Amino acid sequence: MIRLHTCAVFVATTAVCSVLACAQQDKSKRPSPPGSAECKFADGKTVHIDYSRPSVKGRKIYGGLVPYDKEWRAGANEATAFHTDADLDLGELKVPKGNYTLFVYLDPKQWKLVVNKQTGQWGLAYDQAQDLGRAPMNMSPPPPSAVETWKITLSQAGPHRGMLRMEWENTVAEVPFTVR
Repeated sequence: MIRLHTCAVFVATTAVCSVLACAQQDKSKRPSPPGSAECKFADGKTVHIDYSRPSVKGRKIYGGLVPYDKEWRAGANEATAFHTDADLDLGELKVPKGNYTLFVYLDPKQWKLVVNKQTGQWGLAYDQAQDLGRAPMNMSPPPPSAVETWKITLSQAGPHRGMLRMEWENTVAEVPFTVR
């Protein structure tokens, strides 16, 4: 009887865990839902970013929830994934085509975009030894109203040029890139 009971508890626990795992796979139901940005060029080359979009929700973000003078995952949940089909000049940083993770070094005066070679990790798992490099970001005047939800955009600025832009709360930071 004890074996039967133990087996029933095991089956029930496994079923509940399976249902929870399936529910967690629907990333759109998360408090910080998924977002993506993409820029396609005429030669078929693509730059793509997958990230999660946290919201301010009345919190102080920079210098509060997200501390200064530290690397931040540039979103929420899994680390922000960056893919390029082409070699890039990201600001002054040379980025070979491939897959990377993006972080941001937060300085109150000037952010640095961190391109990291480690991929597939949870967003808090940062290994500086895996950095490809860092690109200074141009800090823009804050928008007229606060940006409630974290946003990353990629836009074309010519046949082989683009702009990577990050916005949240009262901060806008961007870095130009060139497809080589």
